[in-house]
Amino acid sequence: MPERKGVQSHVLLKRLRDTLAEQAQGQARLDKITHLIADSMEAEVCSIYLRRDERTLELCATEGLNPEAVHQTRMRVGQGLVGKIADKAHPFATANAPDAPGFRYMPETGEEIYSSFVGVPIQRVGEVLGVLVVQNKVAREYTEDEIYALEVVAMVIAEMTELGAFTAEGQQAMAMPHQRTFFAQGQSAQEGVAEGHVLLHEPHIVIANPVADDPETEKQRLTDAITELRAEIDRMLSADQLAAGGEHREVLEAYKMFANDRGWRERMEQSIASGLAAEVAVERDQSNTRTRMERVQDPYLRERLHDLDDLSNRLLRILTGRNGNGSTDIPEDAILVARNIGPAELLDYGKKLKGVVLEEGSVASHAAIVARALAIPLVVQAARITREALNNDYILVDGDEGVAHLRPEPNVATAFHEKVAMREQAAEEYGTLRDLPATSTDGINIRLEMNAGLMADLPSLKGSGAEGVGLYRTELQFLLRNTVPRRSDLSERYARVMDAAGELPVCFRTLDIGSDKVLPYMKKFDEPNPAMGWRAIRLGLDRPGVMRLQFQSLIRAAKGRPLKIMFPMIAQFDEFREARDRFYDQLEKEKARRHLTPSHIQIGAMLETPSLAFAPDQFFDMADFISIGGNDLKQFFFAADRENEKVRRRYDTLNVSYLTFIEQIAARCDRFNTPVSFCGEDAGRPVEALAFAAMGLRILSMRPASIGPVKRLIRAVSLSETKQVIDDARATGQQSVRPALESWLKQIDAPYR
Repeated sequence: MPERKGVQSHVLLKRLRDTLAEQAQGQARLDKITHLIADSMEAEVCSIYLRRDERTLELCATEGLNPEAVHQTRMRVGQGLVGKIADKAHPFATANAPDAPGFRYMPETGEEIYSSFVGVPIQRVGEVLGVLVVQNKVAREYTEDEIYALEVVAMVIAEMTELGAFTAEGQQAMAMPHQRTFFAQGQSAQEGVAEGHVLLHEPHIVIANPVADDPETEKQRLTDAITELRAEIDRMLSADQLAAGGEHREVLEAYKMFANDRGWRERMEQSIASGLAAEVAVERDQSNTRTRMERVQDPYLRERLHDLDDLSNRLLRILTGRNGNGSTDIPEDAILVARNIGPAELLDYGKKLKGVVLEEGSVASHAAIVARALAIPLVVQAARITREALNNDYILVDGDEGVAHLRPEPNVATAFHEKVAMREQAAEEYGTLRDLPATSTDGINIRLEMNAGLMADLPSLKGSGAEGVGLYRTELQFLLRNTVPRRSDLSERYARVMDAAGELPVCFRTLDIGSDKVLPYMKKFDEPNPAMGWRAIRLGLDRPGVMRLQFQSLIRAAKGRPLKIMFPMIAQFDEFREARDRFYDQLEKEKARRHLTPSHIQIGAMLETPSLAFAPDQFFDMADFISIGGNDLKQFFFAADRENEKVRRRYDTLNVSYLTFIEQIAARCDRFNTPVSFCGEDAGRPVEALAFAAMGLRILSMRPASIGPVKRLIRAVSLSETKQVIDDARATGQQSVRPALESWLKQIDAPYR
């Protein structure tokens, strides 16, 4: 190898480009590449292993090993030296391969006579597609220059693999990328089913010409793109909405730091000097960044590496002339696929989407809140979906099960269509119940209300049969902006909500921010446990200006109509009393300003911490109503973080302890004639809703789509009999009443599924 790093790789890449330009089938191309690399590296063996599936590597071409082993030798990712390279996404070299830890002897290859070994991952934007290996008989140490040259060549092989350059006919040939079926098991963040075609939030960029003829021209292209990137960041930083500090500004400041980092640029220029096109040079650095992200445990460092990864995506879009996500070109049956997405971006797509599948995200994320408001199925934590999907791929989304089927087999599509048909049939039945009350067979009426947070929710109010809005999330108007909203804008928005509801009541929950909901313009505080930290009413009481802004907006929005508000995350009586006093102080000031005030006011609290259930009697006497916030109460009751999949599903809502606690809350509220409701995801699940009603709750608030199924079940059964089934199960010492309850419902042929 020459002394100067990159010179040999530049020559090798030009030879490689000429080879790839020749007319040849996929296998013939691979064979020529291995011959070319072995010749250029003065090696006796060059082999290419490609991934046949997620966990299997296959020997697809070799110069020097037994040719009969091609397409016969396979190994698991992590097995042997080749498997370890694929697993770790990191080069490995040794002068004595048989003695290296993890070495696995493959007798059919005839490789036992080769001592020295060097392998590099064939990877593209962090995804390992295979391994490139060079071997020699004589024991020798491979230089950094040689390893670097192989890494550069591996980048080109990765790009050509993505383009399908190595596919061919025949049973053993590698399949065309993005043509196989792919099943993604994620988590359900919003129920529902949808089928359609993929719309990538950030479309894949495939580089057709990964080898550059003129490195100086490529360096200039990179320089121009970085200059444009810096200008773009400066424009965003100087925008009015980011004048104040906040998380968004911190992200952009990190972008600016990386965009001006000399090391980042020098690494990409070094790859260009090796013979790579500017786009591939960016991808090479991005691959290394993503590999480092997998190893870093520190949250702050991971976040910074995420920033660099996002910055690389922006630079790639500038280089390829694809700056922007193309959201204006949305197919009629679009299923959005993204690594992650913010609430504002999701709203930009709006109801044009049939469903959403995210590689990251969580069930309590802002995007999940918006998806529920838009009533579109959402699957989160769908691993590798952005890697596998292409724009316009056919996809099935099952939000009920938290899965996505990409390019599904016909039998899977048939089963899915049968499920859709059953849902449509059930929806027709729900429609006939819309104007009927949710009255059990023994004459007990349950009031069913809906949760909302966007104007997009409100058309569902009357169509769903809801008897009001039991929870209107006011924080979304704050989360979707880069600055504090103006009082006039808030007042207008709240007034429009009341107008849309007409005579039906709307309960406005005051700001529930903090924890997972951080305002873009609010300084983010690092807390060991944000869900139990400075959030909701705690933050509101400490920031009186924000609370005052919201009180004024709500009072003025009422325009003389009744007003119903509740405070979130109340943990003790004093918090409720102080917040209530502040509201009435503001009401008096509004009267003094001669503003029209509400004709009737109801002020309640969300019971989301077990402590509030044991508050003094005065609290229950003072509160006009109480709403059990089921999502938070459940996680605090069981000490199980609802964002943590290892414990989130560990505890059943129909656990005897939890149901008994709900029953005690309902009984205490009854003693003071204080209306109490249950609000949360569990209220929208028919069996859980039935159990809550049997425990004494008479108001349930849920997403609009759940009202029909819940109403259908309540109208089909006796609550007194339901209570008896629950009591009998509790008496036997069962952990959960679910088995007994579902068995009984099945026995009486009740529509509980």
